[in-house]
Amino acid sequence: MRRQMARFAENADAILPLALGVVVSVLSVLGLISSDLVASAILAAVGVLSFALLRDRWTDQARGVDARRTAEETSAVLDEVRTRLPVIGTLDQTMDSLRSAIEGLTTVRTLKGIDIDRAFLEARRHTDRWLFKGGTGTYTRAVTLPLCVRSARRERRALLVRLEILDPTNRGLCEQYARYRASLAAGPDGTGDTWTTDRTRKESFATVLAACWYQQHYRLLDIGVGLASTMSTFRFDLSASHIIITQDDSRFPATAIARTSPLYDAYANELRTSFTQTRHVPLADAAHFPLSTTPTRTELRDLFARLHVTLPEEYGDEDLDQIIEKALRAKNPYVDPETLEDGSHGL
Repeated sequence: MRRQMARFAENADAILPLALGVVVSVLSVLGLISSDLVASAILAAVGVLSFALLRDRWTDQARGVDARRTAEETSAVLDEVRTRLPVIGTLDQTMDSLRSAIEGLTTVRTLKGIDIDRAFLEARRHTDRWLFKGGTGTYTRAVTLPLCVRSARRERRALLVRLEILDPTNRGLCEQYARYRASLAAGPDGTGDTWTTDRTRKESFATVLAACWYQQHYRLLDIGVGLASTMSTFRFDLSASHIIITQDDSRFPATAIARTSPLYDAYANELRTSFTQTRHVPLADAAHFPLSTTPTRTELRDLFARLHVTLPEEYGDEDLDQIIEKALRAKNPYVDPETLEDGSHGL
């Protein structure tokens, strides 16, 4: 009922003249009203209709004005947007740059303690390459090289290894490195030894021997050793998934860079370029030189003579035994009682 009343009110200007016309017409036919009254009724109906038409026209005009005003305002907004498009484009580029920067940060991590161990474990997993640049390669020889070779043998795949270490025949360089390492920690490390010039030289000799030994015992190993004439306080380890940058003192934080970071390729190029500037040990010349499961002293002397890496004349049997021991049964230098107590293993 309310709906019908509302509809009637909305259309009253049309319904009333119609109803008036019908009533007057019926009464006129029946002769119940005079002709003057009929004419007056007709004029009243026409007046109502005229008012309705004028109202509709005014309404349409008002709507047209509103529509034009809306169109003009919309056009002005579009013009404003058009003038700001270069700014919006610049803002979009800035957001893209910021997004890239944030993504880059997530691929570079700063690590300490046990997290460094985990980073090396992750880097070694299924890797088909390992590039090292550092001191004598003691940790690489003790942990990284045997584990990477073991994994490659188990998965029956090739393994590329490049080791850049200190030249053991450069006594002055080894002395400089020993003084630096001794200044960081006066006591012995995880191997039980302190850093001296003699130890530094033997560690590098042992890394050369280990490279030859693993080359002979795993034919899918492509290994190269470069002897550097300068020392660095940083060590770089590159695998197929990460680059890990550490320092000689495990108390300092390390940096791990994922393969997805643009920095990975930059450091990879740096390591390859640096390796080309070293004195390469001709391991190919010793590829078929027979080494026993535990090389003998004679084999050791003959091997280094073939490699043109001269052993010191003063080295006796005990010195050679130490090199063989360090090469094949190396100890992790970053494991000591203090780090073991808190669950960390250094590197």
